[in-house]
Amino acid sequence: MTLSFPNPSRSFDDEQNVVRFSGHDGMSQVRFLVEAAALEKSGAELRGTAPSEAKCLAAFDSMRTSIYDAARKAYSHRRRDFYTLTAADFG
Repeated sequence: MTLSFPNPSRSFDDEQNVVRFSGHDGMSQVRFLVEAAALEKSGAELRGTAPSEAKCLAAFDSMRTSIYDAARKAYSHRRRDFYTLTAADFG
């Protein structure tokens, strides 16, 4: 099976400064975190400003395609049930 993202939900975790989302490989759920620093590096919404929930979620939404691509790439290298995507994953 391949990794898909049928549920567009995402949430911000201000303690860890990440956006959480999930994908599915068949019946298996795969959880992901995207560091705010990764969103800042790639998203115009955060450049030069302090990350906030609204800004991080807006950056995630504008980068959704590239985030999903990075998630699929990470998953293809080693299939696990949890990943943290960093700025290095968006090179």
